[in-house]
Amino acid sequence: MEIINTIGRRKTAVARIYVKKGKGAITVNDRDYKTYFPTGTLQYVVTQALNAAKSADKFDIKATIDGGGINGQAEALRLAIARAMVKIDAETKPALRAEGLMTRNPKMVERKKPGQKKARKRFQFSKR
Repeated sequence: MEIINTIGRRKTAVARIYVKKGKGAITVNDRDYKTYFPTGTLQYVVTQALNAAKSADKFDIKATIDGGGINGQAEALRLAIARAMVKIDAETKPALRAEGLMTRNPKMVERKKPGQKKARKRFQFSKR
């Protein structure tokens, strides 16, 4: 098997990953994913796609993540891993889709509009 690369996005976070056969090591920005994502919740989010595809200790994953916060980065990495699992074995797609891991979350920060204080908040209106 050659190296497979995919991309995952969430808000402004972008995760680029490279997957090859291995023993299940996940490296994020040259660090182990457990030190990069310190909480158990984020570690679960990262490994969720691997567990759904039943290939937790079959592949080594090297990821570079930039932008966004730690939560968005974890979800971007999850999407990238799910896309890689489908590239490797197309039969895992229904299981991943059932878990909701193949869908890119479109929620992003709404842009600020001119003539307003924020995206929806207006400047104070004075009647007189």
